[in-house]
Amino acid sequence: MEKKYELIPSDKKSLFRIKAIKSFSVVTVGDLGGYVSGEHNLSHDNDCWIYHDAIVYDNATVSNNARVFDSARVSGSARVSGSAAISDFVKVSGNAQVYDNARVSGSARVFGIAKVYDDALVYGIAQVYGNAQVSGSARVSGSARVSGSAQVFGFANIYSGNIQYTTDYMLIGPIGSRDAFTTFFKDEDKIMVSCGCFRGTIKEFKQKVKETHQDNKFAKQYLDAANYVKKYLK
Repeated sequence: MEKKYELIPSDKKSLFRIKAIKSFSVVTVGDLGGYVSGEHNLSHDNDCWIYHDAIVYDNATVSNNARVFDSARVSGSARVSGSAAISDFVKVSGNAQVYDNARVSGSARVFGIAKVYDDALVYGIAQVYGNAQVSGSARVSGSARVSGSAQVFGFANIYSGNIQYTTDYMLIGPIGSRDAFTTFFKDEDKIMVSCGCFRGTIKEFKQKVKETHQDNKFAKQYLDAANYVKKYLK
């Protein structure tokens, strides 16, 4: 394996600064990058890089074409991979994973065993933690908290508050023509749905969506949510 950087001493305790020893992507030989605790934190393969004053330490890893910028911190056993970008004052820790084309910025935090992936965005002072997952083209921002085993996906846009998931119910949104949350919950052996003035089984909900929205974008959001829920609320 051809190395693309070397470690040089820094004024930060137990940390080294990275210095490029070959050119790749937008990095040029001699460029100084961010800080690591060892070569295990940053892969020599592909175009991944740590920029500015960003720090990756403990057993955390940055690989593939991922980038960590500004004053971001990646620690614990966190994984940043794919073409993901971490910037500003973000903290990614624990066993969290950020990958694909996901972006995490602002002062957001991703920790626990949470995952942010696909084209998802997490920013502001939002937090994603526990076993939560944010995926698709979802947006989590402001002071939002996504925790537990919550699943935020598709085109959901969470600005603030909490979204929680248990084995008995799922709250997904904002989605659909109401740009609001839709609740799916168990009732004995059936999955029920509460959406605006509608309340009925998931089968009745899907039929109502097709009657009301035909094949428009709102129908896709509602049906994607319903199909996703059926996988988890068995």
